[in-house]
Amino acid sequence: MIAIQQRIKKALSPEQVFMLGNLVVNGGNYLYNLGLGRILGPEAFADAAILITFMLVLSFAAMTFQLAVAKFTTELDELKQAVFIEIAYKRATAFGILLGAGIVVFSGQLQSLFQTESSIMFTIFGIAVPIYFIMSVNRGNLQGRKSFIQLSFTYQLEMIFRLALTFAFLMFFNINSSIAVSMSIAISFLAGVFPFKKVRTKKGINNLLSVVENKAVLRFFVITACYELTQIICNNGDILLVKNYFPSYDAGLYASLALIGRVVYFMTWMFVMLLLPTVVSMRKNGENSVPVLNKYLGYIALFTGAIVAFTFLFPEVAVNILFGEQYMAIAPLLGWYALATSFFALSNIFAYYYLSLDHYKPIVIAAFFGVLQIVLITLFHNSLYEVVIAQVVAMGLLLLAQLTYFRLQQSRRINA
Repeated sequence: MIAIQQRIKKALSPEQVFMLGNLVVNGGNYLYNLGLGRILGPEAFADAAILITFMLVLSFAAMTFQLAVAKFTTELDELKQAVFIEIAYKRATAFGILLGAGIVVFSGQLQSLFQTESSIMFTIFGIAVPIYFIMSVNRGNLQGRKSFIQLSFTYQLEMIFRLALTFAFLMFFNINSSIAVSMSIAISFLAGVFPFKKVRTKKGINNLLSVVENKAVLRFFVITACYELTQIICNNGDILLVKNYFPSYDAGLYASLALIGRVVYFMTWMFVMLLLPTVVSMRKNGENSVPVLNKYLGYIALFTGAIVAFTFLFPEVAVNILFGEQYMAIAPLLGWYALATSFFALSNIFAYYYLSLDHYKPIVIAAFFGVLQIVLITLFHNSLYEVVIAQVVAMGLLLLAQLTYFRLQQSRRINA
């Protein structure tokens, strides 16, 4: 692997490697989801989609640790970095054990709530949760140090193991599909820990962080946790609610719709990963980071615009190629769902930009409209169309609010 990394370093910049790696990972994840949808059919796929949704929820929860480590690895000096990361590992592991134990203990209730065939899939998933939090701290360390090549490999290893093991279990072993998916997810977490960035601290040094630095870490962590909760609500609340409100067949159809539409969000996530350490570094050096924000907004607007246009113009083609005829009922909804996801992806850039600058009002804005989305779906769920339109309204208003806030902040800065 070291030899491969050296060759790549000579040919491409770390940022380019990360972006290409992200494309590979997203492509692999979509092959994984599409393959499951075709093999299992709508009803069985609904259970698998719940596990995938749980994995996404977990990724947002663990992102709190990853972003905190990335930010303060950039800001702190070398000795303090090591101490901070060591503390982050301990706390992330403890939180992961607590969360995982809760999932295991309440696996029966989760089975009943989401109308799944088995509770064992939640038990297996819960056991693996602590590993994911360790993996996220390692990724935050790599991200903060801008070790984008190694960071790219961690995502690729996780994706490859999950993809290969799931289909191996389904094809060569007589295993319940939901259990096969949960086992492959659990093992992929372990694979995603590598390559591991070792942390070395001097013996006898427990905490070199000042009171001010500890307060800054705690504040950033709490605010980021609140925003990641908002991300969970906006990105996954709809699937969980649909699984609760609708029969398995409809829930499976909706899960496939969400997976196709969310290509917009996950393909734009790489820009967020590059944005945060760049903005923190520019702020540290007293540079204006608005041009960087505008550059990434432009990239995302072009990309999302093309996806939304295609899904409105050729929805049947997209559904037929990706999932097949049995999912064709979702075709009329595809463009609208992609539009809602595009609104969220663009507003997300503003939130993470201001989060990098320790400016937290956009997080409150996002939280408000995330709750609004859940309220609208709770009130209007007579059909899948109502569920999708509720998200278009909520996410459209969120983007408008974030744009308005950004313009006001820029006007104040210019007039100051």
